[in-house]
Amino acid sequence: MLRIGLGVIAGFLSWVIVWFASEKILSAILPEAFGAPQRAFQDAVTTHPAQFTADNGLLLMHIVLVLIVSAISGYLAALIAGENQYAPLILGVLLLATGILKAVMSWTYVPIWYHIVFTALLIVMAIVGGKLRTTS
Repeated sequence: MLRIGLGVIAGFLSWVIVWFASEKILSAILPEAFGAPQRAFQDAVTTHPAQFTADNGLLLMHIVLVLIVSAISGYLAALIAGENQYAPLILGVLLLATGILKAVMSWTYVPIWYHIVFTALLIVMAIVGGKLRTTS
């Protein structure tokens, strides 16, 4: 039980670290394609400007990122927990709760399809990542 808890915590922390590091790296590598739209989105969420249009390229890059980062964190949770059923599932539920909070904060700024896909992929890919780790 302790290992499952540690796996969930490590998986969540790794998700946060890899997500923000990926955003920083992509912003540096692709300043116009990723960095500028990302800054505009963050400004919209924090300052609530009257007009903001979400960049579909940025949203699609976030979908790809959530696929990769959630699978990595699910795998790590299963690796540390020594099992691939409960730790990735609990991690997925924790990521889902965080994703819902993010959706609430940014609801008016991005299309509903993005909220649905992004949030659903959090739990699904954490479980898939956990299943990639076979237990002996």
